[in-house]
Amino acid sequence: MLNSWVVMPTCLPLVRRRCHACASERFLTSGKFRVNANHKLIDVWLLALCAACGETAKLTVLERTNVRSVRSGLLDRAHDNDPLLAAELLQDPVVRRRNRIALDWDGAWRLDTGGSGHLDREVLDVSVRFAAPIPVRPVRLIAEGCALSRAEVGRLITEGNLVSAVRLNGRRTGDFTFTLKR
Repeated sequence: MLNSWVVMPTCLPLVRRRCHACASERFLTSGKFRVNANHKLIDVWLLALCAACGETAKLTVLERTNVRSVRSGLLDRAHDNDPLLAAELLQDPVVRRRNRIALDWDGAWRLDTGGSGHLDREVLDVSVRFAAPIPVRPVRLIAEGCALSRAEVGRLITEGNLVSAVRLNGRRTGDFTFTLKR
């Protein structure tokens, strides 16, 4: 029987970018936007606060863009300070590259295994699905989901009792499956 696990975000991730006021490297985003129009051109920024000093940084979403070329849904959602739009934009590689930021997902996700009924099985087939592209090591997910230590998961991999079509030691942001034999 195939079990389904889901890696889900619990909140917006921290933004890693250097603060010009205090040299801290962590910013909190609350999903607030600032929209500024100048005649037919519009700017949209996602606001982030420095975790150390509270200084505001503006992450550019749109810059000097003609109003007619902006999707109306995007503009309405920015005016409404939609937190789901903030999450989408933070995961957009174009926005991250333009603003020279990285995301810090520590403490911003959880693993939903659907209960602990699978822990006593001899053979465990699991499909892991990511609700958002969160970079996590599969070894950590397997250890957390099966109530094992990471060292024990590493031992199971070397013995061949834990197999998968993907590499389990690196970070992954996409779905994968694995089989565990106890």
